[in-house]
Amino acid sequence: MDRFRMIFQYFQSNSESIMNGICGLLALASVKMYTSFDFSCPCLPQYNMAYGLGIMFIPPTILFLCGLILNRQSLVMLEEWRRPQGRRKKDLAVIRYMCSSIMQRAMVAPVVWIVVTLLDGKCLICAFSASMDPEKFVGFANVSTVQVQQLLAKVPCKDDELLRNNTSRKAVSRYLRCWSQALGWSILLILIIAAFLARWLRPCFNQATLLQARHWSNYIDIEQKIFEETCCEHSRLFAHKCILHFFESMRQEIKLHSFSLPREGEGAEGEEDLLRGITDQDQVNKLLKTWYYEKPPLDVSQATPRH
Repeated sequence: MDRFRMIFQYFQSNSESIMNGICGLLALASVKMYTSFDFSCPCLPQYNMAYGLGIMFIPPTILFLCGLILNRQSLVMLEEWRRPQGRRKKDLAVIRYMCSSIMQRAMVAPVVWIVVTLLDGKCLICAFSASMDPEKFVGFANVSTVQVQQLLAKVPCKDDELLRNNTSRKAVSRYLRCWSQALGWSILLILIIAAFLARWLRPCFNQATLLQARHWSNYIDIEQKIFEETCCEHSRLFAHKCILHFFESMRQEIKLHSFSLPREGEGAEGEEDLLRGITDQDQVNKLLKTWYYEKPPLDVSQATPRH
């Protein structure tokens, strides 16, 4: 169990390489899910658009939320944003840096899904085939309006008997597929240009401010993890003390059953050092409340001995 706990804590860390790896895995998972997904358009005028756009945007929303959940910094950023001012001021530049980092990583998998669906073209064909202007395509001139809508809605269904070998169906499908692929490649090109400009224009801005925001972002995450680990250790020792006190009060009953009690003072020095005189639940609650409402300032000069 300790090994699994260490692995879990390792993957919860703030390491950029780990978070980038998780984002890459989500992106690969999105491609794999789409390729293995059995896309089946309903081919009905009132359902095509809802189904096509739903397949295009609902899974990316789920992947985006998964990216936020898997990123430990999202919870740390919200806690830092919502915490009271207390004795430590809040730096909005650090919160903005954390938010930007979280959003960039969480958007990787959704963008990959949307680009892949656009390049494939099935979703756009299903969503907008019934909305096409029939006058642009030969074969719909001598058909009533209701029949035209039904025929256009059946364009994504290649196996339909009415449109199996219909040249108009192929023309509508090719037209929408071309628009879908053009839109997908355009989005991909825009993202690449934006990433290129962000990469090369970053040295033009104040690097000291960026380094400060990055440093204190990592510090907040590490401080939260160390506080949680210390709380767990304190809880273990506090529970140990409470259990020993219970068994001490049951000494007579224990002696009747020939059990042996631990020696007094055994391991007490380390426990007392961490417990720091905290002996009851109210003191623990007060300590946690003080940490939340009045976080200590980032100044350890008073805590270090001067020579």
